Amino acid sequence: MPQKGRKHSVKKRIAYTFIATMAATLLIIGLINYFFLGSFYIRDKEHILAESFQKLNATGGDSDDIPDTFEQFCVTNNLKVIITGPELSSFVYSNATDRQSLQTLIFGLISGNEQANTKVVDSKDNYQIQKFYDSHADAEYLQIIGWFDNGNCYFARCPLESITDAVGLSNQFYLFIGIPIIIIGAIVIWIITRQIVRPVQELTEISKKMAALDFDARYVSGGKDEIGELGNNFNVMSEQLEQAISELKSANVELQKDIDKKTQIDEMRREFLSNVTHELKTPIALIQGYAEGLKDNINDDEESREFYCDVIIDEAAKMNEMVKKLLNLNQLEFGEDQVNMERFDLNAVIKGVLQSSDILIRQKEAKVLFIGGDPLYVWGDEFKVEEVITNYLTNALNHLDYDHTIEISCKKEGNVVKTTVFNTGDPIPEEDLDKVWVKFFKVDKARTREYGGSGIGLSIVKAIMDSFQQQCGCQNYDNGVAFWFTLEADGKTEEA
Repeated sequence: MPQKGRKHSVKKRIAYTFIATMAATLLIIGLINYFFLGSFYIRDKEHILAESFQKLNATGGDSDDIPDTFEQFCVTNNLKVIITGPELSSFVYSNATDRQSLQTLIFGLISGNEQANTKVVDSKDNYQIQKFYDSHADAEYLQIIGWFDNGNCYFARCPLESITDAVGLSNQFYLFIGIPIIIIGAIVIWIITRQIVRPVQELTEISKKMAALDFDARYVSGGKDEIGELGNNFNVMSEQLEQAISELKSANVELQKDIDKKTQIDEMRREFLSNVTHELKTPIALIQGYAEGLKDNINDDEESREFYCDVIIDEAAKMNEMVKKLLNLNQLEFGEDQVNMERFDLNAVIKGVLQSSDILIRQKEAKVLFIGGDPLYVWGDEFKVEEVITNYLTNALNHLDYDHTIEISCKKEGNVVKTTVFNTGDPIPEEDLDKVWVKFFKVDKARTREYGGSGIGLSIVKAIMDSFQQQCGCQNYDNGVAFWFTLEADGKTEEA
């Protein structure tokens, strides 16, 4: 018997996960703040220095053209600015009190005397941003030196000490508030986690009772969140479990029926093979017998040999026709035959089938009634619909009796057109109405053999209509049988 594992508290796992995530997040933010905040501030100051230069570039730094907003911009960003003439000796503008020392510094930068204390951080066509260490003031500055389009020299600087102090103060403040936030957050998370996990613990107990087939267990904590919904689902599941067990037993009965149906399908498969063998056996035997007769010269006269050849050709044609139908049916049933949906005149197709079957109709002395008026447009595969009508008409001609009448009609019913082929004759036994669509099924095997039928034609019809997602069927009348099929009607279709 396996040992019971140590119980792990979901409450502790959730609380520890949240606390660790929060602490890790604060730590990562603190590290990013510590290592990158200074660089971010300096980068921002670089943009401010470049912006200060661009604000005056259009005016060339002339004191009369300097906007009032520029001085406020310099005060806000702690910038000292000086503008000199092209020779650096003349003074144009400055907001610094120590402009003389700044002017001297500009000479030193341009002459290269201050190169050891200068580090270029950005350089453009008309200005350069530098980090500069002032050995006299023992301070580091970020400064820009550039030339306007009119030749005036522009110089601005801001101390980096204020940036360093701001970054240090920010990191110190973050450290002071980070630890209390983690402690307070851990307490809050622990309380919230306990509230969250309590319904889960209740559901755990309910699941144990349900596992012991105690269907009276109920979730009572309520709530409108996902856990409350889960608890309500538990209650519903508990109420329905007994019914589900009953349905399971019923499903077992249905499963047995499915097994029986599968057995029946297997039997139909064996019957199909037997039917194919039977249908091919007779023509093969006839072909073999008459071929052997020809080879052995059983009858020497020309008329007998011609008769033997006609029998062989006729039986071979029947075999070829049956094989073609089987291949066609197989393609239709397995969806391998492409369906080309198109709009066509159904009346014209029916007239064409009747015209091509005129010789057979006259041989059977049949009276065909069909009123084909205006064009009757439907949607379908015209070639396959023609095959359906031909199969229905051939079936009707082969089962004609009484007054030898065939009636073809088309009627719109809703969004479909129902085409019916009725022939006078003996009705189909009621128990066989659903079987006429099965391959090789024959209501009257002797009569079917008489006209050379294979029992495949109606199976092809059923497969074609299934590929159209349309219906087909048959119906008995006192004086005959009607076979019908439906097609999607065109919007302008009228009854015919």
